[in-house]
Order: sequence, then C-alpha cells, then structure tokens
Amino acid sequence: MNIDSGRILDFVIEHKDRDSAARAGLLRTQRGLIPTPIFMPVGTAATVKGLHRHFLLNDLDAPIVLANTYHLYLRPGIQVLEGAGGIHRFMNWDRPVLTDSGGYQVYSLGAMRKLTEEGVKFRSHIDGSSHLFTPERVVDIQRSIGAEFMMAFDECTPYPCEHSYAKRSLGLTHRWLDRCMLRYRETAPLYNHEQALIPIVQGSVYPDLRKESATRVLEHEAPLYAIGGLSVGEPAEDMYAMTADVCAILPQEKPRYLMGVGTPANILESIALGIDMFDCVMPTRNGRNGTLFSTEGVIAARNKKWENDHSPIDPLLTPEYSKAYLRHLFVAGEMLGPIIASLQNLRLYLWLVREARKQILEGSFASWKSEMLVKLMQKM
Repeated sequence: MNIDSGRILDFVIEHKDRDSAARAGLLRTQRGLIPTPIFMPVGTAATVKGLHRHFLLNDLDAPIVLANTYHLYLRPGIQVLEGAGGIHRFMNWDRPVLTDSGGYQVYSLGAMRKLTEEGVKFRSHIDGSSHLFTPERVVDIQRSIGAEFMMAFDECTPYPCEHSYAKRSLGLTHRWLDRCMLRYRETAPLYNHEQALIPIVQGSVYPDLRKESATRVLEHEAPLYAIGGLSVGEPAEDMYAMTADVCAILPQEKPRYLMGVGTPANILESIALGIDMFDCVMPTRNGRNGTLFSTEGVIAARNKKWENDHSPIDPLLTPEYSKAYLRHLFVAGEMLGPIIASLQNLRLYLWLVREARKQILEGSFASWKSEMLVKLMQKM
C-alpha cells in the first residue's frame, strides 16, 4: 500500500482488471481509508433514513456517507451546525462525509427557482421562503457543514434537453466552477480537518459536451473528479456511453465519482467502465416502499406469494428474517418493515462493491459480473 503519508487526501490503485477498465483502489482521508469501488449511503439530512448509526458502523461498516447542502442549509440551518462543531459532531459520525452542493435539489424545484449568472434564487420546499445560492455561498455553506468532500455548484440539465441548452448550461457550470474554486482558495476549513472541493463534469448526453467538460474541469487540481447529470431519465446505454467518454479523459490516478447512480446493474456496469465511487437514494427509498434487492433477485415485499414463505429474505445478507415476516410487517404498517428492507438493500449495495473489489483483485471480475447481472435484476 503505497499511499503518500504527507498528503491529506491521496489515492492509490492496487489492481486493474485485465478485461475491463475496472480498478481496485484506496482513498485515504484524515478519518480513515476508503476502499474502492465504494457505495456511499445517502444521509441527506444528516441521517440515513430509518437507520441508527449502529447499523452504519457495525452492520454495514460504511466508510463514508453523503449529506446534502440544500437540505442541511434549510434545516437545521448553518448556525446550528456551526454550534455543534460541524456535521461529524452533530450526527455523531467520525468517518468521512461528502456533501452534494444542492445543485440537483435546486434543479428539481422546477418553477420554484430562477437561474441567473449570479446563481439560483429559489423558494424553500418547507415554508416557501426565498433564498439565493451562488457558487461562493455554496462553498461557504459547505465549509460550515464541514464535510471532507465538497461538491462544486453546478446546473444539472434535464433529460431530454436540446444541445443548445446543454451547451449554454455547461458554460454556466464551468464559470460557476471557477468561482467555487476561487472561493475555496480564499477560505479555510473551520473544524481542523482538510476539505476538498470536487469539480463535476456535465454535458447531458452529448459526447462533444461531455468531452469538453471533462477537459475543462482538469484545469482545476482536485483529489477526485465527479460525473453529474446522468441517471436523470436517459437510456442506460447513453449513461454508459457518456461515462466511458469521460473516464477516457479523466486522469487514471484519480478516483472518479458517478453521482446518483443507480441500480445494482448500473453500478456493476459503471465499475467496469472505470468508476470508483457511487451514491444513490434507491436502496433506502425502494426499501421504504417495499422493494428489496437481494443476491437472488428483486423482492416485492407486499406480494401475497410471500405470505407463508418462511425462507430467508436473503440467505447471504439477511438470514435472520423470513419473507413471510417481512410481508407481515409491511401489510401491518409496522416501522420495522421499512427498516429491515432499507438495511437489506444497503447490505446488498455495500456487499456488491466489496465483492467487485475482491473480484478485481483476484482477476475474475468480468466473468463474475456477467453472472451477477443475471441474478441481481430478476424478479423473484
């Protein structure tokens, strides 16, 4: 393990797959090592919905979680987070945190926001109050939150969108990135640990724009680079094509983060394209709604077929509860049902990236991936 001990954030590739662009690596932070590929559980409002930190630490052993600037800014508010000493103390989490910039959340507000060169004026989804996010303000907010990884403020284009709109949006995102980086250099961490600002590649599903953006973000030195604006409704083939184009340009020696992706199949295919980091609300959101991902396929928890099925939810990952019991909990409206389902889904996602890492190191990733893709997405 040849990690430069003199640097706060460093990355080393331990092994590359011979049949794909997949790689196994280690990302070092002041709060611990992050083995890659990795999936980051989404803790939007400083909590992974429904799951006590005990599950994240002892069951899932999640090395990093994600939180969201937009949501934390609105509630509990920056003053509260600063009073607590930052997000780590606030949520009692001593491992790394990544904060999304809020760009996607502002984009999703639709008519409740107005985009200008200065930034985005928007109305809170909570109380309708008016706010302004500028690149500078978003960096300041993330300094107050205190995450190790802060995302640059960008515009996430909708799908579909015209090439002309995507090009204008890309120009704005790049100008905002310059302003974010300037503000980042002008300010310092508040809580005695290093913070990195992460550029985001945009460009919708247009190869020329994606390549332009991937080249442009490299003007700014960063410990990792992100790919945004995918998994917003475009066909999976387009998502993979854009990911491959960008990975061909981003530096081999830096980790790549594919934002907001996706299904277990999406993750495996993207690992094969050279992606190292993922996040998505799908495991917990689908779990709360009664859809489970397992090593044997997809389970609809409320399906009557499970009423008297006393086999394990997942023999490998959740052998302690049966399908019949899980169905009972959902039908009865018991809180434990969504908790078990969310935990199973996160177990699956963390197991998947760890097993992918193991297969890469052992030189068997490609054949294993082909077998897993068939199993993961079949409906049980």
